[in-house]
Amino acid sequence: MTAVEIASLVQFDSDGSRGVAGIGSDGRAYLLAGAASTLDLARQAVAERCSLGALAARRAGASIDLARVSLITAIDHPDPAHLTVSGTGLTHLGSAEGRDRMHQAAASGRATDSMRMFLLGEAGGKPAKGTVGAQPEWFYKGDGSALVATGEPLPLPAFARDGGEEPEMAGIYLISDDGTPLRLGFALGNEFSDHVTERENYLWLAHSKLRHAALGPELRLGDLPAEVRGTSRILRAGAVLWEKPFATGEANMTHSIANLEHHHFKYARFRRPGDVHVHFFGTATASFADRVATKEGDVFEIEAQGFRLPLRNPLVGEADEGLIEVIPL
Repeated sequence: MTAVEIASLVQFDSDGSRGVAGIGSDGRAYLLAGAASTLDLARQAVAERCSLGALAARRAGASIDLARVSLITAIDHPDPAHLTVSGTGLTHLGSAEGRDRMHQAAASGRATDSMRMFLLGEAGGKPAKGTVGAQPEWFYKGDGSALVATGEPLPLPAFARDGGEEPEMAGIYLISDDGTPLRLGFALGNEFSDHVTERENYLWLAHSKLRHAALGPELRLGDLPAEVRGTSRILRAGAVLWEKPFATGEANMTHSIANLEHHHFKYARFRRPGDVHVHFFGTATASFADRVATKEGDVFEIEAQGFRLPLRNPLVGEADEGLIEVIPL
């Protein structure tokens, strides 16, 4: 047992045996007793009526070398159908610029729907505490099977027109037995979208988002700092093809996190007891805006302040399944 404060959690696999480690304020990782997954630990914290961080600190034991184990996504669920992956876009200062450029050709000089959505958030996305603010854009990405861990390939469907990174923060949630959403913490993510498909017609946004997403291994506990800065890069054949800083956190957002959470969890379907949610909060930085065309074999790397572990994923193409035919029963 250690007296060090636990800042984040990591779940891992070691020779087929799962476990959870807490990364302390001293930078070391400590094995947490009595839990095989982050979800297990969260359920125990609910049962013991304590915070996730306090329980992790009490369970911390021997130190562990994370370089010697396989890291898993910051959260998962034994039944992937009970994990919802979703997100909100046009939430960051400057995030409308690239989207607006994609859509303005079809707008005949009028303000695009993307710009109007951004301005709605800018005007009313940070309401006074206890009040409801402007409704953001919202999209669905998939269930738990859509998430890939660091080091795993990001699949590029054969029908995709593009596979572009989106470095973001994701909120991680567990729905309690009485239907209350409980925020476990935040994780670094690559939301990953098909920007070419979206550019052709903004009504195809839903199609462009139905892709896998990469979720970092580290669950940061507590509140997200008002400003989080990081770097997103693409490697091709081992060399840096593109690199750019990104900024997130409410100081760089048009919406408060509380407002985004309300507009997701206001739907009763998303407050089903026992379910887990991974909700992406958006970004203002993407290589596609700089006219970068990714290709199979490229590697995405994302790192950010406050997260000791980066997120790294190669882009790998999927086989073409051809026409999907439905057979009458």
